[in-house]
Amino acid sequence: MFKPILLVCAVLSVAGCATITRGSNDALIVNSTPTGAQVKMSDGQTCNNTPCTFKVPRKSELNVLITKDGCKHQQVRVTNRVASGGSAAMAGNVLVGGIIGAGVDASSGAMLDLVPNPVEVTLDCR
Repeated sequence: MFKPILLVCAVLSVAGCATITRGSNDALIVNSTPTGAQVKMSDGQTCNNTPCTFKVPRKSELNVLITKDGCKHQQVRVTNRVASGGSAAMAGNVLVGGIIGAGVDASSGAMLDLVPNPVEVTLDCR
């Protein structure tokens, strides 16, 4: 009786490995040349003076608009992909039998990285 309970506890303790170690949010950095540009993201977040840092869910897909007076604006699409650390955590979940953990990591986006990150743009200014 003790061994099955111990096994269940061991499996549940690794549930969501990437969620625990990486978190479901990431810092998205936006840089521009020249600096001092305005940033508007499709999720509603804004910044008035680059460089900017935004806290966004790792599973985000959004558009980033960078503008500055006298410069041509630029728009960058930010998406996500499985990170090397995220796939290792997912493999650990599967190997140890943490199906619950694999589901948690997949649904939280913890195994993903935002790309590109940082967002780097060179504005065409007059």
